[in-house]
Amino acid sequence: MSTEDKAAGPTRRSNRTGPLVAITRWMENLGETGFAYLLLTPVFLLLGAVALYPLLRTFELSLYRNVLSEPTFVGLANYADLVTGEADPRFPGTTTFLPGVSVDGSVPFVHFDGLLRSALAVTVIFTAVSVFFETLIGFGQALVLDQDFRGRRWVRAAIIIPWTIPIVIQGMIFFLMFHPSAGFLVEPLSNWGLVASTNTLNDPKSSLLIITAADIWKTSAFMALLILAGLQSIDRGLYDVAEVAGATKWQQFKLITLPLVLPTLGIAVLFRTIDAMRVYGLIDSVAGCSTVPSLSCMVVSTFNTNRGMAAAIAFVTAGIIAVAVLGVVYQQYKEGF
Repeated sequence: MSTEDKAAGPTRRSNRTGPLVAITRWMENLGETGFAYLLLTPVFLLLGAVALYPLLRTFELSLYRNVLSEPTFVGLANYADLVTGEADPRFPGTTTFLPGVSVDGSVPFVHFDGLLRSALAVTVIFTAVSVFFETLIGFGQALVLDQDFRGRRWVRAAIIIPWTIPIVIQGMIFFLMFHPSAGFLVEPLSNWGLVASTNTLNDPKSSLLIITAADIWKTSAFMALLILAGLQSIDRGLYDVAEVAGATKWQQFKLITLPLVLPTLGIAVLFRTIDAMRVYGLIDSVAGCSTVPSLSCMVVSTFNTNRGMAAAIAFVTAGIIAVAVLGVVYQQYKEGF
């Protein structure tokens, strides 16, 4: 090998390794946070492909009106009709949406004059009541399961049984329990004034109560499992120190358990809120959308006759869920979670 070749050898190797060195230095300059975002880039691209496009397509559909005809561009008219109550996503046989809520609108505690606002009331009431009691019951179940006692595995398996039952089967169970002729719970509950004594599943108030109870019965186990995961991540040494210091069980719960499980609790509530606002199958299998229509019921019932209006309702529902999610995420961010 000539002197020139020997001199050129390292230079060629340096040129070959140059881009690799540059990439390595660039990744080192990113830092941990930047490198984490780099690794998440494929996930963001995938989410954009499977979520962003359908969202934009839904918004595009909401700008058209096609009532059993060719689509006609109407701009934001569908949204205006929803807000003013002039929309026509009708349900066959619908007379009332909530106790005291008529289609043209009057309610004892709030004034509703629009189908969207009536369905929104159903969705919000169902979500608020079900998530509250599911969190309360799930927290209690998680505290019990977090204790060391004989047969804990069997109790844990028994608690999650309702959660494993498919929604349609669960709906049929509650439908039969409150059927006017075969239901064994109608008479005792009607004597207490909780449900209507006749046509129980055709009464909006009774049906909403039954559907909410069915959802609480099914999904409390889901909340219990999520909260239990948070409880078991707490360092047991903290309780030992607190006990040595003379802290009572209530003080340990208030000063150790509750603050440390709150982030997990917030995530669990967020998941359940998103899921509850999309309720459809349970309502349809127990009482039908004509008795207790939610926002999802409006979308499904309207889609076959007016896809533009259905898309507008779906987009509004997604917006409401997004606001709820961003609110929880912002709160978690402020708390440094």
